[in-house]
Amino acid sequence: MTTANGQGPREYDMKAVFPEAHKSLAQADPEVAAIIEDEKRRQWRGIELIASENFTSRPVLEALGSCLTNKYSEGQPGARYYGGNENIDKIENLCKARALEAFNLDPEKWGVNVQPYSGSPANFAVYTALLQPHDRIMGLDLPSGGHLTHGYYTAGGKKISATSIFFESLPYKLDLETGYLDYGKLEERALDYRPKLIICGGSAYPREWDYKRLRQIADKVGALLMMDMAHISGLVAAGEADQPFDYADIVTTTTHKSLRGPRAGMIFFRRGPKPADRRAREEDEGVLYDFEDRINFAVFPSLQGGPHNHQIGALAVALKHVKAPEFKAYAQQVRRNAAALGEALVKRGYKLVTGGTDNHLVLWDLRPEGITGSKMEKACDQCHITLNKNAVVGDVSALTPGGVRIGSPAMTSRGLKEEDFAKIAGFLHEVLEECKAVQRASGKKLVDFVRGVEGSPVIADIRRRVEEWAGSFPMPGFDVSDL
Repeated sequence: MTTANGQGPREYDMKAVFPEAHKSLAQADPEVAAIIEDEKRRQWRGIELIASENFTSRPVLEALGSCLTNKYSEGQPGARYYGGNENIDKIENLCKARALEAFNLDPEKWGVNVQPYSGSPANFAVYTALLQPHDRIMGLDLPSGGHLTHGYYTAGGKKISATSIFFESLPYKLDLETGYLDYGKLEERALDYRPKLIICGGSAYPREWDYKRLRQIADKVGALLMMDMAHISGLVAAGEADQPFDYADIVTTTTHKSLRGPRAGMIFFRRGPKPADRRAREEDEGVLYDFEDRINFAVFPSLQGGPHNHQIGALAVALKHVKAPEFKAYAQQVRRNAAALGEALVKRGYKLVTGGTDNHLVLWDLRPEGITGSKMEKACDQCHITLNKNAVVGDVSALTPGGVRIGSPAMTSRGLKEEDFAKIAGFLHEVLEECKAVQRASGKKLVDFVRGVEGSPVIADIRRRVEEWAGSFPMPGFDVSDL
């Protein structure tokens, strides 16, 4: 390599100046390198069923580990607080353009901020931008499948979520009989409560959202409507889930779940003139949405410092792939696999919330089986099957859940099809049967139960077969040949 004047790079002793600069990770820190290799092995040899996780691609991982992490770039492209951002501006502008293109949005009508570090900061930036402290909001109750950032109090009134600390939150809930959203009660509560913001979207709701009905309710009470599509954004982009953009004022998302990108967040906001049905008065013709400056200011400088440019670069890479035909096929397979898993569990006599799924996850109600979600999660961990305990409809607390949440995005990224997810249902059935046997022998205390499953030869045999089976599938993003 030569410089512009034809000279080679200056000669100096790099080892004396920065001894770690050109070492590999394995050379510089073998302890951390070994843990990373162990994590690679865990991901490859296990069955990953956490609905909020996925396996990203090699190019995304390369961008995450690139020199983009070296640069500070507070502010927006073209208006930075530091110099030297010409390439960072190109990356962020490209990411914004690809984000709008991924969801087929007109840049005259929608804008996007791609700087949030993840989904929770994105949501709180929206609240900071558009609400005043103690304004009222409504979101899906956490035990009903909502998210902490949509507001949550415990049964004793403790404010668990910062959203509920700084704002007044009243949840809406599911129908106890069907497990579906009860829009009638939602409207009734909204008319009494008069929230400033209604939030839709959740982390454990297996059905579609009626955005038109939610818009009507929001308009009736004078509220803004925000959709948090973190879980289903990949399905929305691929046209495999209803899109919220015709009805919502704001749409937020993470980028690492069904979108299959890096861990980051985005905020989409309306721009341009308000349509007639969104104006406060008829004479407001020509009034513009004022979300853009307020949201950008809330992200920085109100809540964050400099954006993580390696995340933004990696997100741009992932968003390019969203427009490829194979991503559409992937999203279709995600839905088919979730449905196949649910059907296989139902055939075995198990109960699912709402009886099935429209998207990427199923919510398995374990209360009829006499096993808590916490115990099933612990037993599955011992079998190298990763899922999470989750509240189900009728639970009074998300801390003592009666079920587990099971998602299909990650294993679909490894190439699994419907018959493979039916096999996974078989593994889960075996684990549950052993959970019952262990509980009968050890009693209901969690500590005794965990000790029982850790010493179970049945659990050990399931783990052996799971690892052999899971290890037969390819692994995206990194090489497993030397693991």
